[in-house]
Amino acid sequence: MKLLILHNRYRLAGGEDRVVEAEKKLLETNGHNVIVLEETNLSIVNIWDTIAAAGGAIYSFASKQRVQAEIMRFSPELVHVHNFFPLLSPAVYDACYSAGVPVVQTLHNYRLACPKAMPFRDSKICEDCIGTLIPLSSIVHGCYRNSQLQSSIVAAMITWHRLRGTWHQRVDAYIVLTQFHKEKMIQAGLPAEKIYIKPNFVFHTNTTEFNSQRGGYLLFVGRLSEEKGVSVLIDAYIDNNISIPLKIVGDGPLRQVLQKKVQQAGYANLIEFLGYQDKSIVMALMKNAKFLIFPSIWYEGFPLTIIEAFASSLPVLVSQLGSMAEIVEDQVSGLHFKAGNSQDLAAKILWAINHPEVMNNFGNNARFIYETKYTSVVNYKQLMDIYKNVIQSVNV
Repeated sequence: MKLLILHNRYRLAGGEDRVVEAEKKLLETNGHNVIVLEETNLSIVNIWDTIAAAGGAIYSFASKQRVQAEIMRFSPELVHVHNFFPLLSPAVYDACYSAGVPVVQTLHNYRLACPKAMPFRDSKICEDCIGTLIPLSSIVHGCYRNSQLQSSIVAAMITWHRLRGTWHQRVDAYIVLTQFHKEKMIQAGLPAEKIYIKPNFVFHTNTTEFNSQRGGYLLFVGRLSEEKGVSVLIDAYIDNNISIPLKIVGDGPLRQVLQKKVQQAGYANLIEFLGYQDKSIVMALMKNAKFLIFPSIWYEGFPLTIIEAFASSLPVLVSQLGSMAEIVEDQVSGLHFKAGNSQDLAAKILWAINHPEVMNNFGNNARFIYETKYTSVVNYKQLMDIYKNVIQSVNV
């Protein structure tokens, strides 16, 4: 099969970019001819670039022409769009439509429901714009990049394409990552009959049975920013005198503040900030940790970190919220705690430490779930089923 993948990379590489790379590798490994057409936000270097990108985010004729030219040259059987924002824009759908090529769009976030792409404001979940014709609340609060002007542009993009029928008529199928994600996008007005659920995956790793004696530390992996809830985790430690070592992998805007807090509380000998680490080191840390803690206080999309933990037979303590609570089943592959509640998190940490045999079972369950749901083999079949269904429906 000849496939054209479209993707707009962000300035800082993240989970979406990793998924695109993994899916390209997966498709090529299985004999498909794949071309990736990309834009990158690194090309936005000055105020004039920003102004041009803002206008183009609503509709980029240049991107439309670029995609049209690639379709004429390559003749793909299907176009798979991952991220079109801001440089590609929804104009790429029109290029595909005019050429008669079916389009699949993976929704890695909540952009079509929320201009910020993250339903989170003022330190809590916010659904003010989900399901509204015009997301005025995002403009009032300047949700996108703390700017009313930039929020207005994103809101205009969402609204204009909703009114002209782009989301319903120019996209043949949407891929979302969880049932929770699907429900939110239906709430936002996307056609339910076009939405498929396909989770993220990680390539197969060697089986590692959970060992309750391994490591002797707990692990957090993620961006050190408010929505990730790492401050909740640190409060759980400090306020409850938790004494098992904690390794924090990642970087972000809160790192200095959190490190200072840990030092002032006298916990620097227990809570270690490792900064950003490459995947091989993260996986090694997972294979030697007692369990992973994932304390996000927003819905999340589909964190690869959790699936990497499952692949490492590592149970996960996770916020009882959104997609996280769907991926990690309470008392099966880990434990749920109340989102944002450091006391409940501390109680679950202490319980887990005091029940090593139960956590052992959870770790082995996590590996089994990975093997049955989140391997590349399983994901490839799911992806092919979606592609075939879309191509058949368009040709009917």
